Formats: sequence, structure tokens, C-alpha cells
Amino acid sequence: MARPVRCVLFDFGGTLFGHDSLATAVMTCARALGRGLDDAESRAIASDIDTAAHEPDEVARGRDLDAAVWWERWGALYGRADRRVPGLGGALRDHMHDPLAWRPYRGALATMRALRDAGTRVGVVSNTGWDIREALRAHGALREADAVVLSCEVGVAKPDPRIFAAALTALDADPRETLMVGDDAHADGGAAAAGMRVLLLPATTAGGDNGIGSVRALVERGPAVPPWRVGGAVGVA
Repeated sequence: MARPVRCVLFDFGGTLFGHDSLATAVMTCARALGRGLDDAESRAIASDIDTAAHEPDEVARGRDLDAAVWWERWGALYGRADRRVPGLGGALRDHMHDPLAWRPYRGALATMRALRDAGTRVGVVSNTGWDIREALRAHGALREADAVVLSCEVGVAKPDPRIFAAALTALDADPRETLMVGDDAHADGGAAAAGMRVLLLPATTAGGDNGIGSVRALVERGPAVPPWRVGGAVGVA
């Protein structure tokens, strides 16, 4: 028999907070350096960085598992932009890790606060090599989280069930009473293997409405929450 939801885990990027697209960041940073780039040029630079970041050999370096590797590799990846605009790589690295450049989705903070006020434990679980607590703190969201679990600090990344287990331990929570809210079926969907229910939110521009406000009502339904919900519709594990 399904149990009520007493704990909610949130992904960070794409779920609680969003950032301008990499192409937009390229244009913004280039402009700050006194170099105007058009849309096509910005997209080309962003595409080159993104493609390199997802090459199998690059992924195998384990950026998400070690902060030192994260900074070294992203420094090199963003540095590819220096071939087009000198200094752009460093500017991108700083911009993409600027706490104020990350913006909460509409209703994200209110949802976290309402859940905690109702006695629901709230955690954040993120695959990252930098301390996203800085971004959470900058927007007043850190105080709404009972625990923040980062892949670079626990040595495993989503979808590995062990990172979800680490979050459950930190929150003293039962997986059968926990809902994972994310935006990535592969990474966040790993929570299902850890015995949790999963809600996937749609991709939305930073600061927009990705439906995170629906989480409170969903939790209030208690045992009626299905194993998976994708974009508001019931999915399958």
C-alpha cells in the first residue's frame, strides 16, 4: 500500500533554478569584453563547447565526482571559446558559476517553504562539482532545504541509487515516503531504483514557470501520488 509523501528531493539545475542558455551566456560575456557576436556566432561557440563536454572520453573524466576535476575540465572546455574571443573562456567560467546568474523558477522558493512549513522534509540532490549552496543562499533558498547532497561530495552521481540513499540518510527519510522532483528522466529517474516516486518537470527558460508549484498539491494527495509523473501525466518506471 502506498504511503504518504513525507520528504521531497529536488534537483537543482533545470528544476529549482535555471540559467541562461550557453549561447546567450556567450553573447553576454563577449559583449562585456567589447566584442559583439551575432546569434549564429554565439550558437557556434556554445555548440563547440557542449559537443566537447559530452564526448565519451571527456565524460569519463568524472567532472561531477571531484571539484578539482570539475574546475580543471570546465576551465579547459570554456577555454575553447578563447580561439574566437580572447578571454571569453574565463569570462564564461565565471558567469556560469555566478550565484546571481542562476535564477529560481517561478514558485520554487514558495514551494520549498510551504513544504517545510507543512512538516515535509526538503532536500536538494545535484550532479555538480561546484558548491551550489552559494546560489541557493544568494536567493534565500538554502534555509528552505534540510539537506543538500552534491555528487562531488559523496563520490557518486545520479542515476546511481547511492546518491539518493545518501540524501535519504541525511534527511532520515524512508524512500517509500519520498518524492524526487527533477527534469532529467535518466539522472533523476534513478530515484525509482532507490524506491522513490518521481516527478519530472518540463524544460523551461530560467525564471519561468516549470510547474514546480504543483508539487505541494501533489504531496497533499498523499498515497495517491503515482510511482512516476512526467510533465503532469502518469509515466512508467
